[in-house]
Amino acid sequence: MFVKFEELKSVIKKALLNAGLSEEQAEICSEVHAQSSRDGVESHGLNRVPRFIDYVNKGWVDLNSEMELVNARGFMEHYDGGLGIGIVNAKKASKRAVELAKEHGLGLVTLSNTTHWMRGGTYAWDTVEDGFIGINWTNTESSMPVWGSKKPTIGNNPICIAVPYKDRPFVLDMAISQYSYGKLEVTRLAGKELPYPGGFDKDGNLTSVPGDIEESLRILPIGYWKGSGFAIALDLMASILSKGRTAADMDREGKGSCTGCSQVFIAIDPYVFSTKEETEKIAEGLINQVKNAERIDPNKEITYPGEGVLARRKKALTEGVHVDDSVWEEVKKL
Repeated sequence: MFVKFEELKSVIKKALLNAGLSEEQAEICSEVHAQSSRDGVESHGLNRVPRFIDYVNKGWVDLNSEMELVNARGFMEHYDGGLGIGIVNAKKASKRAVELAKEHGLGLVTLSNTTHWMRGGTYAWDTVEDGFIGINWTNTESSMPVWGSKKPTIGNNPICIAVPYKDRPFVLDMAISQYSYGKLEVTRLAGKELPYPGGFDKDGNLTSVPGDIEESLRILPIGYWKGSGFAIALDLMASILSKGRTAADMDREGKGSCTGCSQVFIAIDPYVFSTKEETEKIAEGLINQVKNAERIDPNKEITYPGEGVLARRKKALTEGVHVDDSVWEEVKKL
């Protein structure tokens, strides 16, 4: 079914207020959840609200906590998230990175002891819409087997990279698994299979059936062993720079998805060494080559990361935001 964006946001906000969030917290979080569904990332939009409220009820998210500055050195700052609301913490951290970049040309903020930020692309879009290159990532509890193993031992550690380009920025938002567990859930709820194999079933066979991957917990890393190595690198950098938890630490504590995680937010001024016109000309050369590449399917346009989001956003604001019927009814009752 499809609902208007404002109605979606209103229903989510009501559920969050009922869960004990303040007016300001509920406004920020409902906006982000609704925007995620609007942009086609349903798994971290409406669908994630019941789990977030469950974590609040379990005491895994501290509604009274605010992130605090721990240390600062030049363009780098480190904050403790105090197990506060992940969206609120990440919004503040990414904004602070931009402020540092305005002063130094580059801003780097690390955040330890925080909670799930929902859609990581939210903060990359915020940064690029402020005119800066954005890079942000988070570690997670173990959700993917390290290459050559059978059981989850590393996180799928989503990373986002955004680069300004006219009114159509490049925004890459991806997990280090071929598909996130959220994407598996959305595909399963829709009664569909994945377009490409996304993991192994319990018998060790590659499969496109999302439920079989969810059962085995053997999600496939991007690039096979390369993605596995990249996931480890992202975890090490996030946890070391923030003096925070690794996947191994979160596994031992066992408090669900991303509770106590470590995050990094980087903002870079793209015009430090060149003008806006020069940077756009540089980007245009590559983007034109990408857009004009010979198509496998003549009827299917080639797009770069970010274009699809803008198209889905435009469509959702005129035709309504797609929501899963059962999830919609569940959230309305919260």
